[in-house]
Amino acid sequence: MELIQQTAELKQDLDELKVRYEANNPPETMNDTTFFLDMKAATEPIYSRLEEWETAALDVIKNRKINVHPHQIASTRENMELLILHSYYIDARRKRYMELNHSSHFIFDQLQRALTNH
Repeated sequence: MELIQQTAELKQDLDELKVRYEANNPPETMNDTTFFLDMKAATEPIYSRLEEWETAALDVIKNRKINVHPHQIASTRENMELLILHSYYIDARRKRYMELNHSSHFIFDQLQRALTNH
């Protein structure tokens, strides 16, 4: 199923973003245009995947009885968008970053299990 694959790809993106965050290479200044443009180019595919995933997940939830709620899908997208920015700008405390990361993984895993068992 395509949604399972999309979810797996986003989980991989999450792991790669975490590695980037832990490498701790923030820009010299927050106004670094080159850094921003490089980040935008690098993350555009993730934002696209995330948007497609949210649409597909909400559609599946609407048409099936699975144990994931629409607000969890929307929150996961928002959390992952925050993680993208925090991974590049290193502007969140580690505890907060890890909470967002674990929360996103939890919903991705829950969705994959629900889809696999249906």
